[in-house]
Amino acid sequence: MLFDRDKKILFADEVLGSVSLVSIMNSGITIMKPKVKTPIVELDGDEMTRVIWSMIKEKLILPYIDVHLEYYDLGIANRDVTNDRVTMDAARAIAKYGVGVKCATITPDSERVKEYRLKKAWPSPNATIRAYLDGTVFRKPIIAKNIAPAVRSWQKPIIIGRHAYGDIYKAVDFVVPGPGTVSLVYQPAQLGMPISFKVHEFEGPGVAMGIHNTDASIRSFARACIEYALSEKTDIWFAAKDTISKNYHGHFKELFGEEISARSADLEAAGIHYRYMLIDDAVAQLMKNEGGILWACMNYDGDVFSDMVASGFGSLGMMSSVLVSPSGAFEYEAAHGTVRRHYYEYLKGNPTSTNPIASIFAWTGALRKRAELDKTPEITIFAQQLEDTAIELIESGVVTKDLINLISPPAKSFETTESFLDKIDAGLARKRTALQA
Repeated sequence: MLFDRDKKILFADEVLGSVSLVSIMNSGITIMKPKVKTPIVELDGDEMTRVIWSMIKEKLILPYIDVHLEYYDLGIANRDVTNDRVTMDAARAIAKYGVGVKCATITPDSERVKEYRLKKAWPSPNATIRAYLDGTVFRKPIIAKNIAPAVRSWQKPIIIGRHAYGDIYKAVDFVVPGPGTVSLVYQPAQLGMPISFKVHEFEGPGVAMGIHNTDASIRSFARACIEYALSEKTDIWFAAKDTISKNYHGHFKELFGEEISARSADLEAAGIHYRYMLIDDAVAQLMKNEGGILWACMNYDGDVFSDMVASGFGSLGMMSSVLVSPSGAFEYEAAHGTVRRHYYEYLKGNPTSTNPIASIFAWTGALRKRAELDKTPEITIFAQQLEDTAIELIESGVVTKDLINLISPPAKSFETTESFLDKIDAGLARKRTALQA
């Protein structure tokens, strides 16, 4: 059925076929775009993910909804120009507006400093934002029915709750030039004698590091995990290494346990169980567990094991990630890196096949949360339609190169990033058409 052009309604499903939204709009027919009431903070990124980010925004977001984006360029070049001030500006904007969406960014090492001719090795923008918002990162696999987990026992999603402040991400570290003593010194703010702890007496060159965390942040982490577990109706694991790090890790264990005890009635009523394990035992137990748990991890552990879980469920491109601040701010992002190797191929003019699903889900997560806060169900519907379209495409056997041998049955060919996004665009246009018709 074809509707009248003057009514500004698009083709019905059976007529639209595989025609993209862009071609429909060029024909003179327009789409009714729901409006996002409150701005979303957009944080741009680096390399191949920056290219994909722009494609997603131009193909799948802006043509379909009316949204004001508070834009911050967190690409490494702009962070260098602004002496990384732009990262703090972006963090403040997320705190102000409540919802942000972030592209993957470079955390430069010495090699990257030379490659991009930077003033210095700027800190991780993710760590800077997490520290400012005092948030916890929750990462959850994006499930497709035709992708079986690599670990046979995994039947349900495993959610990683990553403490997002401190430890090595706020470390003071340096290369020890030669013989000497490295110590930690605590100077009380009030009257009192300083306390010194010898770290190591060096007989030659080496390295040293000082790390820290705070009770307030550890408790905030525990509370965020409890709230998330209650919302998802899932058990909680927490793991550390208090047998070795008796004070540092032991303090985490103690404070996390206190917060669990404070909410024991709520957890019991919801049928949620809590387990503390040593980190090595938790890894071993996880490989035999069916899933359906929230695994609360310290900062570095969460960084590492979220990638393991993502790969176990299919691909790093199939993992959603959200930073939740106790102040009520949310930042959605892709959990993977900037896909450097593909970017170099892209610069040569070669086609690439990078999985855009995690970046798409960053956008839909931010839109869904914005809709929840603004009470705009039409935006929630759009976000769900976009997610459904992307997953349905994968379940139909149309995939990017990283998934070609993971789906069942294996795909005979794969899509480039751009053609994959075009197919999502076509499917989304069909859904939007059917809804408005």
